[in-house]
Amino acid sequence: MKVTITFILIICMLYAKGQTEGKLILIGDQFTFTEGPAVDSKGNVYFTDQPNNSIWKYTFDGQLEVFLEPAGRSNGLYIDKDDHIIACADEKNELWRISPQGKVEVLLDHYKGRKLNGPNDVWVSPAGGYYFTDPHYQREYWTRKGKEIEEEALYLFQDDVLTQLDADFIKPNGIVGAADGRLLYVADIRADKTYVYDIDEKGTLVNKKLFCSQGSDGMTIDRKGNVYLSGKGVTVYNAQGQKIHHIDVPANWTANVCFGGKEKEYLFITASEKIFKIYPDW
Repeated sequence: MKVTITFILIICMLYAKGQTEGKLILIGDQFTFTEGPAVDSKGNVYFTDQPNNSIWKYTFDGQLEVFLEPAGRSNGLYIDKDDHIIACADEKNELWRISPQGKVEVLLDHYKGRKLNGPNDVWVSPAGGYYFTDPHYQREYWTRKGKEIEEEALYLFQDDVLTQLDADFIKPNGIVGAADGRLLYVADIRADKTYVYDIDEKGTLVNKKLFCSQGSDGMTIDRKGNVYLSGKGVTVYNAQGQKIHHIDVPANWTANVCFGGKEKEYLFITASEKIFKIYPDW
């Protein structure tokens, strides 16, 4: 009897999966502007509603709840191996580490005595290095006007040392690295280009190459090495930089993406006032 019930459950799960493959599923549309989806070790997805100064949590079993408010006007997020959220806290141009219980630690807010432009997106390497982009988007809630750092650059924060890695961008934005820590992808959204670097054993970036002639707001990478760029929907490139798929998203702007769920089986998409998930079928 047990074998029969198990078999029926498996069939039902496969049928349900088949019914949703390749179809956008709306999770919520009560936000103002969603950003920064990131997944923890259990498959829960956290994302920001920046204008409303909050971080939300969507659990792997489908519950949607506020995790942190206020949240430093956080934008891009990434979750480290200890399930701490690394947040680009835009209100005061800081990088935060947030514990699973919601305790905030400010990691940094300046480079060589000058205020950062505004950390935007971040990726944490397996070695524990925090790579982040620092473009300048003037915010209405800032008291300061203009930049203290002229370069809009890519940085690495590792072993309590902040290093400017590359300043040859117009406006760096989306960033993601390969799971094995050997490759880093960075988008120059204003130049409409995405680059790929090799990461050496010290965490230094080498061999910068053009990956594709498309920029991106936020981005992610799947188990096959396909790279997902956001903006007008989601565009998928294979590891060789060839376009293989496009997801039309019914929103003015698609800001960011990540994989989440119990098996990291769903692609989560933050798009204007909405958040979606989709089970890839490509």
